[in-house]
Amino acid sequence: MAKLGDAMKVVLADTFALYLKTHNFHWNVEGPDFYEYHVFFEKIYNELWEAVDSIAEHIRTLDEYAPGSFGRFSELTTIADSTTIPSARDMVKQLVVDNDKVIESLHVAYILAEKEGAIGLSNFIQDRTDIHFKHKWMLRSSIKTS
Repeated sequence: MAKLGDAMKVVLADTFALYLKTHNFHWNVEGPDFYEYHVFFEKIYNELWEAVDSIAEHIRTLDEYAPGSFGRFSELTTIADSTTIPSARDMVKQLVVDNDKVIESLHVAYILAEKEGAIGLSNFIQDRTDIHFKHKWMLRSSIKTS
């Protein structure tokens, strides 16, 4: 189950990285649709923040230690850091790409959970995947042009 634990650590790092980037964008968004984006980003980062603890606890059920430092998260995540402040539209575009990376890391963990017969974890991963598909729909819809 070590491979499953390692995959879940990537899920945790990716989720935390997406949380942090979304929170950063919440703080720094500007423009004519400021309020809508500010509130929208807050809803997403709050959901991600709640998920981080559950993901870490699932890692512990595998008898693995959950990573919990910026250094370790930066080693594990597949999400690129954002050191500039893009336009609101570009923020959303980045979040769509990054959300897809979380979906991919969840998919990798799901395959391993199924292979290991970790039914509870598999169900948890399916639920997280559904949530990220909803985030994807909402993010894409917010920047779609007619």
